[in-house]
Amino acid sequence: MEYGCIGEHLRHSFSKEIHNLLCDYDYILKEIPSDDLDFFMTGHDFKAINVTIPYKEIVIPHLETIDEAAKRIGAVNTIVNKDGKLYGYNTDFYGMTKLIKKTGVEIVGKKVLILGSGGTSKTANAVCTALGAREIIRVSRTASENSITYEDAYLLQSDAEIIINTTPVGMFPKNEGCPIDISKFPKLTGAIDAVYNPLRTRFIRQAKKAGVAAEGGLYMLVAQAVKACEWFTGNAIPDEKCDEVYKKILSGKENLVLVGMPGSGKTTIGKLIAQMLGRKFVDTDDLIREKCGCEISRIFAEHGEQYFRDIESEVIADISKETCLVIATGGGAVLREQNADELSQNGRLIFIDADINELIATNDRPLSNTPEKLKQLYDTRYPIYCERCDIKVAITRNAEENAEKILGEFNKILK
Repeated sequence: MEYGCIGEHLRHSFSKEIHNLLCDYDYILKEIPSDDLDFFMTGHDFKAINVTIPYKEIVIPHLETIDEAAKRIGAVNTIVNKDGKLYGYNTDFYGMTKLIKKTGVEIVGKKVLILGSGGTSKTANAVCTALGAREIIRVSRTASENSITYEDAYLLQSDAEIIINTTPVGMFPKNEGCPIDISKFPKLTGAIDAVYNPLRTRFIRQAKKAGVAAEGGLYMLVAQAVKACEWFTGNAIPDEKCDEVYKKILSGKENLVLVGMPGSGKTTIGKLIAQMLGRKFVDTDDLIREKCGCEISRIFAEHGEQYFRDIESEVIADISKETCLVIATGGGAVLREQNADELSQNGRLIFIDADINELIATNDRPLSNTPEKLKQLYDTRYPIYCERCDIKVAITRNAEENAEKILGEFNKILK
């Protein structure tokens, strides 16, 4: 391996894609069990590497020297092999600073809670100090000289204005996790998460719903990779390259999720969009049929709607963890706010707004198998679709035109 990233678990990593866009070297993701780390580091069998969880501090004894920024932080995430000697750097400081500024979160004069006690936590502490935080409190599962417990954070630090998560809680594949209950912090104005997969963790989604400026870690990942590439190659990378690569990675990962009435054309349009983008198409109703081994009408007849909705939620929770998909949902999928929330972690919800006069009642849809039921369903669901979508697109009878229009609107919100 010449260039790459080492860590214990890298299935979730986007780093290879980012580095491939930044430079022309072959970047390898190498998972290393903790017992094998010493052997790898003493072998010096690489030109330059990034280091991620949980090795940012553990690698330090193997280094010839580390730069002053990494010394102050006490963690290294970039190592360069110079004639057999290993030099350590910390590019996370640069990345997190860029992320905070991009999000518009003002640190100066604010009280900040930093969740976690690892290397990224130390970086966040250094960044917030440099940006002029009034007070910085680190929060961990167990109290120590440098941190308090979450219970004490709720009890004694409820006036915190900024929360930065540096723990892996909420990270793929355990997306359901949330490190802290933000409802306990009424003065919260900013939330930052170092986790980048999913694109929007539960922590970030809850903060956004509360009207708090919040952002996940993808921009930080790209920004630190830019700085790492400069250390790897010795060549400067223009500032605008960071935004360019970030947008490209984001647009490539973001799921396009179609919601709307039964019979509005979600499946037909979704397949066309997937073909245009070269993406995988998924229909949640098809996944339910596969899971239950029968048609949806039979599920309703034998088990009722509640059972169907529970299965639908299970399917949505699973598929929402994936990225780079075009997803067509059942007509009632986003009636449960939980489902809409799950779908939004890696996707943008697009309401296919079909005129009621263009919709047709069919026997295979138990809740809309007559014109009367269809109209009642439309009146009930329309405001919910509008409330829970990111984009609303009025459509016509031309599926190809509809697909082009939806894709155009989708691309607009990613800019």
